[in-house]
Amino acid sequence: MHSTTLGNLFSNVPEHLPDELFETLLKQGGIEIERIVSKGYATPENQWYDQSWDEWVLLLQGRATLSYQDEANPMHLKPGDYLLIPAHRRHRVEWTDPVLETIWIAIHWR
Repeated sequence: MHSTTLGNLFSNVPEHLPDELFETLLKQGGIEIERIVSKGYATPENQWYDQSWDEWVLLLQGRATLSYQDEANPMHLKPGDYLLIPAHRRHRVEWTDPVLETIWIAIHWR
């Protein structure tokens, strides 16, 4: 039997954020669900994320621009937008809203 855990994705956002804040909400089996909070963040220039697992992300609040290394046009995300980032698809965060915290949900499976 599992205990019930109540949380709120929009609460407990620190006033001063590091570059990005990653919080694991659930990790079970090969699945990990995390909340990511960023404000005015961009991946350092010429750096690309290259993960060995698939990641599905949902933007809940704020705005962001994400790029794939193999595509010329970046994606501009608004609340409600989601996408699948396949394993080893090199990507980066180009921009997140500098005024309002950008809150994402990311689901990883391995």
